[in-house]
Amino acid sequence: MIFLFPGQGSQYPGMLRDLPAHPQILATFEEASHALGFDCMEMDSADSLMSTVSVQTAIFVCGVASTRALAAEGVKPDLVAGHSVGAFAAAVASGAIGFSDALSLVRLRAESMAAAFPGGYGMAVVFGLRQRRLQQLIDQVNAAAQSNSASSSASPIAFIANINSSDQIVITGSLHGIEQVLSLACEEGGVHSRKLNVAVPSHCPLLQPVSELLAAALSSMAIHSPAIPYIGARHARVLRSPAAVRQDLAEGVVNPVRWHETMMLSYELGARLFVEMPPGQVLSDLITTTFPAARAISFNHSGINSIIHLDQKR
Repeated sequence: MIFLFPGQGSQYPGMLRDLPAHPQILATFEEASHALGFDCMEMDSADSLMSTVSVQTAIFVCGVASTRALAAEGVKPDLVAGHSVGAFAAAVASGAIGFSDALSLVRLRAESMAAAFPGGYGMAVVFGLRQRRLQQLIDQVNAAAQSNSASSSASPIAFIANINSSDQIVITGSLHGIEQVLSLACEEGGVHSRKLNVAVPSHCPLLQPVSELLAAALSSMAIHSPAIPYIGARHARVLRSPAAVRQDLAEGVVNPVRWHETMMLSYELGARLFVEMPPGQVLSDLITTTFPAARAISFNHSGINSIIHLDQKR
């Protein structure tokens, strides 16, 4: 069994309040509130979730709280993996880093991203186009932007951010660049797309300063070898050393999320029950499509009792 921790874009108003009133969930909310200096439930509203900082923090708290509740009921995964900011909850679940340290990292990550890109950037998902062809369209847009710029060293304006499946890929960058790529992609036929509820350009070189801030913060934190195998989605590899986990958490923000390869690896390692931690069920839906022989469920949809029951049947 593998626990999957989602990233930004899976949030929705009420996602903290939707979690069951399990003692471990309530205790995690209290611990988070104490560390944050305000009631973490304040992040749960639609207005609050307009903020990148609230979104990433709330997603992290959701994932850790649910994992602790399942652990208290005797349910522990054989593997863990996190998509984007979900990597921090996965690292906590693996035993590689403490909750309070990871919470401070998530806040630093989100605050730095929001401050660096207050507007004009985002992300979108493209369905029905292979990575190689999508990269060609991105290269075309970036080349045109550079030729139209007064500076010969103009930065790229669009990037591949997440490879979620063979034909579901997320792009990131400036809104102008994203719109141009989507326009070209839709001319391909059989392709559709939609913008994501993300206001920053995640997983691209534009976030190098954020990565450096995370690396500096991580250098003074206690990181342990994971007690539960932790798959880093940056390279789609099982990470066993503190140094490898530290590097993964720092550098994930500037590198594409190789989620499809990560899930392929987890399947090769024997995972047949995929449990998505809250919020949402985007990742479990991807598993159902990719591995018809596997069982994929989400905490939000199935509930804690169903997960306990499935774990007991293994």
